[in-house]
Amino acid sequence: MRAIRRKRHYPPWWALLLAPLSLALIAVLATCTRAAPGGILLAPPSHGGATSQSGLTNGKGGLTSAPAQAVSQSTPLAASLLAFATPTHPADAARLTPTPNPPRVLPTLRSQPKDYVVQAGDTLGKIAQTYNVSLDELVKANGLVDPNHLEIGQQLTIPAPSPQAAGSSFKIIPDSELVNSPSSVGFDPLSFVQKRGGYLSHYQGDADGVTLSGAQIVANVARDYSVNPRLLLAVLDYQSNWVSSSQPDPKYNDYPAGLVDATRAGLYKQLSWTANVLNQGFYQWQAGSTAAWVLADGSVVPVSPTINAGTAGVQELFALLDGRAAWDHAVSSAGVFATYQSLFGYPFDYTIDPLLPANLAQPAMQLPFETGVSWFFTGGPHAGWGEGSAWAALDFGPPDDQTGCFISSAWVTAAAPGLIVRSDQGAVVQNLQGINNEQTGWTVLYLHIASQDRVAAGTTVQAGDRIGHASCEGGVADATHMHLARRYNGVWISADRAPDPAVPGSVPFNLGGWISQGTATEYDGYLTRHGDQIEAYDGRSPSNTITR
Repeated sequence: MRAIRRKRHYPPWWALLLAPLSLALIAVLATCTRAAPGGILLAPPSHGGATSQSGLTNGKGGLTSAPAQAVSQSTPLAASLLAFATPTHPADAARLTPTPNPPRVLPTLRSQPKDYVVQAGDTLGKIAQTYNVSLDELVKANGLVDPNHLEIGQQLTIPAPSPQAAGSSFKIIPDSELVNSPSSVGFDPLSFVQKRGGYLSHYQGDADGVTLSGAQIVANVARDYSVNPRLLLAVLDYQSNWVSSSQPDPKYNDYPAGLVDATRAGLYKQLSWTANVLNQGFYQWQAGSTAAWVLADGSVVPVSPTINAGTAGVQELFALLDGRAAWDHAVSSAGVFATYQSLFGYPFDYTIDPLLPANLAQPAMQLPFETGVSWFFTGGPHAGWGEGSAWAALDFGPPDDQTGCFISSAWVTAAAPGLIVRSDQGAVVQNLQGINNEQTGWTVLYLHIASQDRVAAGTTVQAGDRIGHASCEGGVADATHMHLARRYNGVWISADRAPDPAVPGSVPFNLGGWISQGTATEYDGYLTRHGDQIEAYDGRSPSNTITR
């Protein structure tokens, strides 16, 4: 049986996730579970600041594997997109940022206190972040003696936010430089890091039980979370000078991203947390659910309505790391932007626009198992990777009678024709255009696929061809299942049916006519076809049985 998911209590699917410390965990069938304790924040050397504490830190690592494969640029689609992958002219320090985006209508900050009932999976930090108040204000408003102890059903009063001056409108990076998009095809983190010759070039560290070089860790985190490796390197250099300096301050040895947390020591966990929060800010802004940042010192900073999603991701990251003065610097032209430009040139020369076409449509796909074999729909829309990405994934449990972790006897099959571009560490990634990279066009992730009988990278498959067997391999899973997710140009595409079709990425799964839809609660949801509806359920039942 799979562990009951930590339910989030946000507005619908677009409200991105903060990883809670669960109040209770009950065992049932097939999930991906992650934890996210808080930590102490270490001020980076490039912009100073005092060490502070926050209960608002989030994210968790996923699977780790070998370095990214070499990419092929042999197809017309790849060639056309790669025209954007190299700066068109040298960087100029006087060039700062493009014209601000048209102002967006943002959610209105509350002006009155609000009553709240604690739900399973809540933490005080998550509640504070969700409702745009500081942790201290929430503790004081409720007279809490131990802010780490909450009980399901406990009544809380959430005070009205006390906003400061609005945040910066400076655009730091284009969306295509936050996402691991076609702009990063051809960029080799291993070669770049070695040429820079900094501390990162000779670093080796643990990544979920595998020893990798620093550049390999950057490449793997970028690939798994679908966050641009150039941005990860720029953030790392801004925080600790690991890319440019051969002898950075040793106080950053365990916490190079600036988050001091014993559970996230080491480069892999630091960058996994960083990528997760960058995603969180990006997708939250993309869907229009951001009103303000709550900074590490408790400051509530209204978001400028003219930034873009990529900039929102960076602003969210440093909101969790910095107080107001340090945050203002980090998101200014003298902050991460300047570090990025010193390493890679003017970031907006890498722009791919639009990253998601207005008429984006999913290619034909079918249920990812064999005809006549019944599986179980065990998870509605939930995060594609980590907790910060869009709710891009669905879960399916195999028909075996066993429980817990095992290798299923049933076959996972290709949902569409395409090229297998990666097959390792429990993950199979397929490019539906036949292009040999994960950044370009439509890609499909099949996760928790056992190494036994798993399809090899480089294989061209047709819809219905065998991919492998469901298991617990890859990521964190407490029972055998298959996790299915999609990306387009590196952007995680929500599995939910958005109420507003104009929301970027509003393309629900269509699996042989079965259309996915969420309920505003992660993992809950439905598949509907021709008037028939199947609801996701954390177990095996006739009601969640689905057959191709």
